[in-house]
Amino acid sequence: MILATGATGTIGGETLRLLSARGERVRAMAREPSRVPALPGVEAVRGDFDDPASLAEAVAGADTLFLLSAPGPAIIRHDEAMLAAARAAGVRKAVKLSAIGTGERPDSKVTDWHLPGEEALRSSGMEWTVLRPSSFASNSLRWAAPIRSGHPIPNMTGTGTQGVIDPRDVAEVAVRALTSGDLAGSALTLTGPELLSVPDMVACLGEVLGRGLEAVDVPLELYRQRLLAAGQDAGFADTAVNGAELVARGGNARLTPDAEKVLGRPPRTYGTWARDHRAAFTA
Repeated sequence: MILATGATGTIGGETLRLLSARGERVRAMAREPSRVPALPGVEAVRGDFDDPASLAEAVAGADTLFLLSAPGPAIIRHDEAMLAAARAAGVRKAVKLSAIGTGERPDSKVTDWHLPGEEALRSSGMEWTVLRPSSFASNSLRWAAPIRSGHPIPNMTGTGTQGVIDPRDVAEVAVRALTSGDLAGSALTLTGPELLSVPDMVACLGEVLGRGLEAVDVPLELYRQRLLAAGQDAGFADTAVNGAELVARGGNARLTPDAEKVLGRPPRTYGTWARDHRAAFTA
């Protein structure tokens, strides 16, 4: 039995789909189980990282854990709570979704969210794998509204490039880690096959949509103000701005062979992702 947290998110949902297609037994944890996709072999259960009793109930009888939490400072608390429940339940193996650069970049606040969880996992006594993906191609879905309304796409990272990765590739690697021992004891940095800036992705998406698209630079202080106005707390906003600054100065311009080694093929390009998700950007 595999317990998957973060079951209603981008990576979690795709991982569930792949595990179900393999015939695996999966328990999908969410605060609102009704949001978990109905898939063969997948049981939806309620679990809240801030409710230890619900975690103990969700993990009971599972031998493998997929640990995924929404971005934010609470990841530290959530990881510790879930790993404590997993150890108490006798879980044998855990795979954690982390972030590129964790433990490697003293100038990146985002990685501070994941490092305590990675360290707790390594010292847990469980078989472990850590996945550190770069920026997701699916982050472009935030651009759907401005594209449909004819507005320019906000760009907080200038011409800084990243090894943008398709979430479907991350999910495939996660399934490999969850269902075999091939990746035990590994911390894998997962990137796509090419370094891309926001203007690069906007140009590619414009070609897919058959129309001209424009990106407009957004000052980072204005970006911070917009995050706060949208209800994010100051800690999250500061970390998001820090991450944008790091990308803008080339701090995430990195490609690795890790995804290709696991997948046995090159990871998908951004163009492939854009073509497969074209409908999300059209009225």
